[in-house]
Amino acid sequence: MSNTSNSLTHLALQKFKKNFWGVFSFWFIVFVGIISVFAYAIAPDNSQHANQMHISIHSKKPGFKVTMLTIPSTQSNEQSWFDKVFFGVKNETTEIPISEYRIENTELIYTEYATDGLEGITKTLPIDRFPNGDYSSFIKEKTFLFGTDKYGRDMLSRVLVGARISFFIGFVAVFISLIIGITLGSIAGYFGGKVDAVIMWLINVTWSIPTLLLVIAITLALGKGFWQVFVAVGLTMWVEVARVVRGQVISVKEMQYVTAARALGFTDFRIITKHILPNIMAPVIVISAANFAAAILIESGLSFLGIGAQPPMASWGAMIKDHYNYIILGKPYLAIIPGLCIMSLVMAFMLIGNTLRDALDVKS
Repeated sequence: MSNTSNSLTHLALQKFKKNFWGVFSFWFIVFVGIISVFAYAIAPDNSQHANQMHISIHSKKPGFKVTMLTIPSTQSNEQSWFDKVFFGVKNETTEIPISEYRIENTELIYTEYATDGLEGITKTLPIDRFPNGDYSSFIKEKTFLFGTDKYGRDMLSRVLVGARISFFIGFVAVFISLIIGITLGSIAGYFGGKVDAVIMWLINVTWSIPTLLLVIAITLALGKGFWQVFVAVGLTMWVEVARVVRGQVISVKEMQYVTAARALGFTDFRIITKHILPNIMAPVIVISAANFAAAILIESGLSFLGIGAQPPMASWGAMIKDHYNYIILGKPYLAIIPGLCIMSLVMAFMLIGNTLRDALDVKS
């Protein structure tokens, strides 16, 4: 039995490897996952939520360069290495875009950056404000590869940090939907009768409510926030899983190996978990990949409506909401960049779902 299982798994893996777009989508998802985990270590702006604002350089085009003066903080930053890498730096320094600077006696005289032909304000700063009077290491040219948003924040950093929400909501939502869907679907399909009727009534009622409306209602009940959105999306996606599992269990529970398990006196719980579920997971895996994509789109829609991840958290949907009106103002990239990120990640999950469907199809 194990040899047959291994051979079927090996055949499915070989079929998966032969599909270029499936393999490409898999490695793309792995790449996005690595970026999501280590976003703050990669992002140019590693402050929490990549929230360094510079209003004087707002809405700049990709590749914009400016001289940045960093004024060190007089307070010590007591953060662990783990906290900085995975949750961002609690930034206590002040960054100021400048157009020019000079040294006179013991003072640094700088002119703040200004646009539209305006002249920036000239200010002075004591040299001894810098450690050992070395100011040169605190004045550097900074390049914004993706430009800046309407608040002057680094778009590249916001995109990288925003990937974390869009990526992990897929995992959390699918995990919640699998737990609820597999449990209810297995019980309904295996026991049938009144149990099946009650669970199917619950499924049909939930199915009849528009997904976005249900998510909004759950979000408002749980409150606005990061984890609330994850739970809300997960609680609306279990219906499809439950229907698929129920149908598969109904078709499998009369098979000979299930009858043999009953004859041996195994409990219903063991028959479901050890004998039925392992043999019906192929369609569940495929629908889970589709649910990943659906969860990302739902979260983006919630963020666009303002009830998803709350400011100053970076979210691709919220970035589109903040900048969609810039499409007609000659700066469409502010909304297009996060839009392309959403599209590419959703497309990758859909392609890998199609590839898994073909690879796990025993008839082909």
